[in-house]
Amino acid sequence: MDAFLNLLTIGLFTYNGQDYTIGRLLLILFLLLLALYLFKKSSRLLASRLEKSDIPPDMALFIQRIYVIIALIVLFIVILDLLQVPLSAFAFVSGAIAIGVGFGAQNIINNFISGWILMWERPIRIGDFLEIDGAKGTVETINTRSTRIRRTDGVHMLIPNSQLLENTVINWTLIDRLTRCMVRVGVAYGSPVKKVSELIYQAVNEHVDTLDDPKPLVIFEDFGDNALIFDAYFWVDAQAERDQRVVKSDIRFKIDELFNEAGIVIAFPQRDIHLDGALRIIKQHDPASE
Repeated sequence: MDAFLNLLTIGLFTYNGQDYTIGRLLLILFLLLLALYLFKKSSRLLASRLEKSDIPPDMALFIQRIYVIIALIVLFIVILDLLQVPLSAFAFVSGAIAIGVGFGAQNIINNFISGWILMWERPIRIGDFLEIDGAKGTVETINTRSTRIRRTDGVHMLIPNSQLLENTVINWTLIDRLTRCMVRVGVAYGSPVKKVSELIYQAVNEHVDTLDDPKPLVIFEDFGDNALIFDAYFWVDAQAERDQRVVKSDIRFKIDELFNEAGIVIAFPQRDIHLDGALRIIKQHDPASE
């Protein structure tokens, strides 16, 4: 036992007038591991509490990151205090690092700051349905450098946060999840247009996912080349593009069923050919027939 205690008192080096022994370094290491353990447990507890609360997911993520940054700063200061290292010793090093980062990591810093702006201003939130550069998908998480989006085809996209702030982004669910949809159908010329409009209204109103407010609207849009064009406008509470497509598909099925029952023909492209002029038949003389 005495040998072990003597081992702990062996000095390793001296810094800033302080002697650092093996025992002191082991104590600092133990306290560091204990602090990391408590930090990990408290982070999990905070995440669990936020998940059970009514706080939006993106705000919960913002609070967790604030907690992590504050905890790491406190842990860093405590370690320096245990080692009795003055903060002024890092002044020159931190300045050199800042200059190097400023020249070599501008994009990373830009995306990092953009990520914090996204979480603070919340123009884009976790669960929002976005459209950017022709790609559509749902926001799954907002990281410090990029935002992960799951496209409608199931593929994940990682978009740098700066692009979400600098480019035009369509947020379908920024205010609410109400989306206006349209279904177009063309019927043959000679069809009873009033009856056609009534059947389209019926198909739209009978669907469980269409909303009564705003009310659906059916418009006789145009006299087309091959059909009488009708457009049906209606609103749905859609979570993603897939939901809209399913609702529109169901309504098309219903319209086809109602039209078949009423004997209304859905038009298709066709062409009429008119022959103008005299048709002459020339009988060729055959010497063998004589």
